Amino acid sequence: MQQMHTILETDWGYMNAVWTDIGLWQLDFPLKTKPQEPEGTATADVDLWSEQLRKELNMYWRGFVVHFGVPIDWRGYTSFQKSVLTYTAAIPYGQTISYGTLAKEIDNPKAVRAVGGALHINRVPIVIPCHRVIGANGSLTGFGGGVELKQALLLLESGIAES
Repeated sequence: MQQMHTILETDWGYMNAVWTDIGLWQLDFPLKTKPQEPEGTATADVDLWSEQLRKELNMYWRGFVVHFGVPIDWRGYTSFQKSVLTYTAAIPYGQTISYGTLAKEIDNPKAVRAVGGALHINRVPIVIPCHRVIGANGSLTGFGGGVELKQALLLLESGIAES
């Protein structure tokens, strides 16, 4: 599978996006310093997708509700993982759900830990907003970008983030 990398300059930093011929494969968390430009030439589709994603991310970082429209390459996920991630992608902006509730919603109420495992391997955070899944007691746990970033994203979505 051929992969193409693009560096997206966003309001919160530089984000590395990895694309395949199907769509977005991976999106890294924002970095303050610009990483080295990837080698190679992107296809016309990747250029269009990258520009669309950059615009959508900037709207998101500015506090607007965004429904990300770039295609996602789901290869490599099991059907269970894909069901968790697909459900997570539909959690509305500004809302949260617990791991247990998510497990019940996908008709697998005993799979709370497996839900956490599926979210842990989410390759496209922000686009699939795993930061919106929280502990049953409201705790902010289990986020690849760290609890501080998870809290910042939830504050941004609540409309009370610092400008």
